[in-house]
Amino acid sequence: MDFKFGEKEEKLRAEIRAFARAELSGHRAISGLEEEGRDEDWEFTMQISRKLSQKGWLTMAWPKEYGGQDASPFEQLVYIDEASYQGIPGTTMGVSGIGWVGQSLMLFGSEEQRKKYIPSIAAGEPDGVWCTAYSEPNAGSDFANIQTKAIKSGDEYILNGQKIWTSCAHRARWCWIAVRTDPGAQKKQHGISLLILDMKSPGITIKPIVNFAGVHIFNELFFDNVKVPAANLVGTENRGWYHLMQSLAFERHSIAPQFGGMSRKILEAVIKYTREIRYNGTMLAKDPVVRHKLAERALELETLKMFSYEITWKMSKGEIPIYEAARNKAYCDLVMQRLATTGSEIIGAYSQVDMWSKWAKVMGNVTRLYMMFPGISIAGGTDEVQKNIVGQFKLGLPRAY
Repeated sequence: MDFKFGEKEEKLRAEIRAFARAELSGHRAISGLEEEGRDEDWEFTMQISRKLSQKGWLTMAWPKEYGGQDASPFEQLVYIDEASYQGIPGTTMGVSGIGWVGQSLMLFGSEEQRKKYIPSIAAGEPDGVWCTAYSEPNAGSDFANIQTKAIKSGDEYILNGQKIWTSCAHRARWCWIAVRTDPGAQKKQHGISLLILDMKSPGITIKPIVNFAGVHIFNELFFDNVKVPAANLVGTENRGWYHLMQSLAFERHSIAPQFGGMSRKILEAVIKYTREIRYNGTMLAKDPVVRHKLAERALELETLKMFSYEITWKMSKGEIPIYEAARNKAYCDLVMQRLATTGSEIIGAYSQVDMWSKWAKVMGNVTRLYMMFPGISIAGGTDEVQKNIVGQFKLGLPRAY
């Protein structure tokens, strides 16, 4: 079995590395959702998005008719993995124009919606930045319990309710939102629809939620008689639950490669740190406990990489992965948690230093990961939700609801 990539993929990886050296020099690292925080970081992120689009990389796996390059799944994997490893921002167009909005519109959006929304995503333009509004104060893992209502009135929906943990809402031009359009449906899943919401609409209130890393990523949204054109309904009314299952599969698949590369870079930095630091006169890397913990984290990252290769290989064969995206998401969460914990144990009290401080070790990346992984582990569904999917579709166990 040959795990080598072809000449085309390796050339792409080399080009991405050269791009990172040229474009990121002199800029501090911005990891994952953190690019949405400070204004200067967001401005730089959007500059990089446009350059990635000009390179043909931003939506490379999309069909050419939608601004893509018809790239293979393996080319896409190399791009996401290497961009993550190099810390290249601007690869998602918010949360997430590229990860699931564009792909979902291609599957069940109208032709008018595809023409209106997809080009700006592929071009890396501000009009192509999205947020996603699923969670509510009383509806997280129990997604079917959402209460935000969109009642049809003529050629509009009147939207009222509340969403929470909405990443990028303060930056986004559009919102991919799940709402209840039939409050009287006998089964909760049967009354849900997907809408496209203009974030400039009157009646929307955005309240920031600053996480304990001190970064503004999340938001709370309030809707007071917000008018949404009926033409912004995605797919079939009251069939949103089934559309969303596909969108969530896209989201879960995108998370493991995105954070896998970043985690690999952090592990390498921690290993380098143990070679440079001496404890009781001995190089920290010689401590057997430290060595074993680092070896365990390396094995886990290698396993995560193999999981990513497997799902990519199946997609390259035209197969539709069923449970694999949920498996990869759950395992990625575990890998990040263990890496963050091991890194914090190794750098000790320095893990409590502000990640932007001059005293921060490993460029503050261990502290950043430790503070970020709890939120990342919930995004796209908790580990319990992912394991239920694996149990049902891989192990044949009864469904959990």
